[in-house]
Amino acid sequence: MILEVRAEAPFYKNGFVLGCERTREAVVIDPGDEVAELIELVARHQLAVKHILLTHAHIDHVTGVGPAVAAFGVPVHLHRDDLFLYERSEQQAAMFGLPSVTLPPIDHFYDGSTFTFGDYDVRVLHTPGHCPGGVCLQVGKVGGSGGELFVGDTLFAGSIGRTDLPGGDYEVLMRAITEVLLPLGDDAIVHPGHGPDTTIGQERRSNPFILQYLRGRA
Repeated sequence: MILEVRAEAPFYKNGFVLGCERTREAVVIDPGDEVAELIELVARHQLAVKHILLTHAHIDHVTGVGPAVAAFGVPVHLHRDDLFLYERSEQQAAMFGLPSVTLPPIDHFYDGSTFTFGDYDVRVLHTPGHCPGGVCLQVGKVGGSGGELFVGDTLFAGSIGRTDLPGGDYEVLMRAITEVLLPLGDDAIVHPGHGPDTTIGQERRSNPFILQYLRGRA
């Protein structure tokens, strides 16, 4: 699989281009301030983007949606429970002292369907807690187990997503991590919305938030 990631100031949020090396079909995940680089990468790899997939609607994950739609002309997908955040992009931007952002409408809400780009598919896993409509995108070869996880701000290397923003809930987030993500297997590669990649196994063994939560449930 073609996998490119870029991040730009001020949030250094990871945006992704995933492409099928055989068919050149692709998806873009969470276009933000790095969107110009993502558009250039699509052109460089000669990819045909099929979908824009959002893990959630916090401002740093959506600032590039407009330019991405203009460049690719493809539908934007979001979990319905985060629509209230998407529609309040101006208020979110103001909270961080950023210019207002005009976002195109959401075309489709996740409904359990699997997305396909070439030889790969994307399964959508609802993982609320950081925000109500947070999802993780499980990507792998069609018919396979899906060993690449694009988790937004649900889980980080050595940390978890914050839960002090509107709609955040620590207990809900920890249940999502331990009941949805950990069962996907220690070899699954985690691509967070910020910072470096990790694995489910690494986080199971050493993430202090997960260890503390599991001890409390023992």
